[in-house]
Amino acid sequence: MNAFGDNFEQQSEVDPAAEFLAREQNALAGLEDEIPPVAAGAGASANGSVNGDPVPKADDNDDFAGFTVPKQVTEEPEKIRKWREDQKARLEEKDREEERKKDELREQARKELEDWYKHHEETISKTKSANRESAKNAEKQFVAETDEIEPGTEWERIAKLCDFNPKTNKSNKDISRMRSIILQLKQNPLQATKKV
Repeated sequence: MNAFGDNFEQQSEVDPAAEFLAREQNALAGLEDEIPPVAAGAGASANGSVNGDPVPKADDNDDFAGFTVPKQVTEEPEKIRKWREDQKARLEEKDREEERKKDELREQARKELEDWYKHHEETISKTKSANRESAKNAEKQFVAETDEIEPGTEWERIAKLCDFNPKTNKSNKDISRMRSIILQLKQNPLQATKKV
C-alpha cells in the first residue's frame, strides 16, 4: 500500500483545515486597517456597539477627534457626461417631434370634424327637402282623390291610409283585429257592415 501513499504511520498530525485558516489569516492580516468603521444605524446593537466595538455618536464632538471620514469625490467620467448631454438632446428632439405630430393630428381632426359637420348638414337639408316634396306630393294626391269620391270606395281609401304590414308596426298596441275588420270591409263593404 505504500505505492498509493497510504502510509498513515509516517504522516505528522497536521489538520488541513487549521493549515488553511492560518494561510488565510496571514493573507488578510493588513485588511483590518483599511475597512472604514460602520455607521451607527447599520448593524449596531442597542447599547451603541457593533460587534462589541463602541461606535462614535454624532452628538459627541470630542469622540470624533482624530476620526476623519474620507469624502469620496465622485467625478463623472467624460463618456457618461457626454452620454447624458446626448440623451438630453435626443429627448428634447423627441419632445419637439411629438408636439409637432400632436399639432398635425389636431389640425387633421379639426378638418375631419368640419367635413363631417358639412356632410351632416347637407344630409339633413336633403332629407328635409325630400320630406317636404313627398309631403307636397302626398297632399296633392290626397286632394285629387277627395275630389273623386265614389260611393262604396270609402273603405278602400281608409285601407290606403292604414299600414297593414305587422313588422313595421310602431305602436305597442295590438291592432290586428282592427286590421282584419278593415280588410274585410275593403273586400266586401256591404257584407261586412251587416256582420258588425
